[in-house]
Amino acid sequence: MAEGEAEAGSRRTLRWTVTALSAALVLATLLLPNSLAALRPNRFTRIPAEAIVGAAILLSLPRRPRTIAAALAGTLLGTLTILNFLDMGFREYLGRGFNLVLDWSLLDDAQSYMKDSMGEATTLTATIAAVLLAVLLLVVTALATVRLGNVLADHKERAAKATLIAGTVWITCSALGLQLAGLPIASDRAVSALAIQAKRVQDTLRDEAAFAKEAKEDSFGATPAAQLLPDLRGKDVIFTFIESYGRSAIEDPVMAPGVTSTLEASTESLDQAGYKAKSGWLTSATYGGSSWLGHSTFLSGLWIDNQQRYRTVTSGDHLTLTKAFQKTGAWDTVGIMPGIQKGWPEAGFYGLDKVYDAFQLGYQGPKFSWSTMPDQYALEAFQRQVHGKKRDKPLMSEIILTSSHQPWAPIPELVDWDDLGDGSFFGPIQKAGKKPQDIITDTTKSREEYGKSIEYSVTSLTQWLERYGTEDTVLVFLGDHQPIARVSGDKASRDVPVSIVAKDPKVLDNITGWNWTDGLQPAPDAPVWKMDTFRDRFLTAYGSTPHPTKD
Repeated sequence: MAEGEAEAGSRRTLRWTVTALSAALVLATLLLPNSLAALRPNRFTRIPAEAIVGAAILLSLPRRPRTIAAALAGTLLGTLTILNFLDMGFREYLGRGFNLVLDWSLLDDAQSYMKDSMGEATTLTATIAAVLLAVLLLVVTALATVRLGNVLADHKERAAKATLIAGTVWITCSALGLQLAGLPIASDRAVSALAIQAKRVQDTLRDEAAFAKEAKEDSFGATPAAQLLPDLRGKDVIFTFIESYGRSAIEDPVMAPGVTSTLEASTESLDQAGYKAKSGWLTSATYGGSSWLGHSTFLSGLWIDNQQRYRTVTSGDHLTLTKAFQKTGAWDTVGIMPGIQKGWPEAGFYGLDKVYDAFQLGYQGPKFSWSTMPDQYALEAFQRQVHGKKRDKPLMSEIILTSSHQPWAPIPELVDWDDLGDGSFFGPIQKAGKKPQDIITDTTKSREEYGKSIEYSVTSLTQWLERYGTEDTVLVFLGDHQPIARVSGDKASRDVPVSIVAKDPKVLDNITGWNWTDGLQPAPDAPVWKMDTFRDRFLTAYGSTPHPTKD
């Protein structure tokens, strides 16, 4: 008898434990925020309206419809939770929420990044674990809501009273604006989250049509070749993007000392070599990643802040800044793209006669995490294969430097330019460097190493200019976006530095009206422009005549 009672007691305890865990899971999914910064205990001390409404609906249904409705509701909650976690990740790395229409392809990019940074085995394990956890979450939340629905039905009278009381309390708290631990007690977090996701989808679909029309309108689209860039004829013009080179590198107390010292030293060295520079700020269309959005915004003069806009503009014939040089017929145009490891059809959109990708620069050394080769080597290869050769025309080049790409470990070291060879020299340097897994999970170390990577990239570029630049070299270099929020800060701007460097004083005289700061370091109060305005300002400053095209 006693044994039977003990067994029955154990079953009751197990049932109520499962019920309690189910209730806790459902409440957690209903109240879960979509950012890591908001993930605090006070977020879970609220009364969710969705739970009250859900309980009322389930109490009114017969057994079979109740089970189906509960399972569907649980699956929806699981899906919403996955979206909230995706939002957390995107906010942490890209400074924005996840877009259901546009961002699935970025998950593949994230997987590729992990493979390059952490290794194939780690990436495979993490991917399988993420998929299994997502499936498990959907199943468990569905089972949890079904369990709660059955409990409500088994105690229908008491459950109905409790639901009525909870609804009355929620309405009272909402009407009076009552708070607990700094947040309203009455919550509709799940409905609000669904509304946010729905609005993103709606805005995206509307934006697609509007932007397609905008991309066909171009203030310089019909400008004759002879009227494009007349004041730069005869100059070798180089546009260089430094990965993740953002305002935080110059102003954050952890990174700034080393980076500003590097900029000051580089400004002085360039001055001794006869070069002058002016610098300002641009507000990037992207943040923390998706560098191609920054590149395309800067070069096209259009605000390209999502993948759909990127696909739309690159599939058209909008005039990019680099294509303007090609259109004149007065320049050879080339791209140095050490980060490109597959076909890149966008070369035609950018007006590049020839593109050198990761496999065409002769590099035989090790990768440095995501970066296929050190910036110093990429610049030397550019000199050896392109810039240093005799040509009938001056050269316009677009160069993407990648050594400052996260996770900022290991970072290359500057070596004697004569020792670069085929890059094999970097083998021992790469092996002796820090490991990505030791940096990527530590915010302080990430910030420190990020700063060092910017110092390396800037020094590589300015040393190249001192070593190989001529009287006719014009260098424009900038960051494509700020580093991830964990490094730049939760409330960091999207500003990046931009500089123009030249020996010919007339080149900088043309931009006197811009009021930029002398040297490579823009002053805190230097002008800040949206990145998409640069193309037209640059074309105008160097003598181009607007001839608009319209849809």
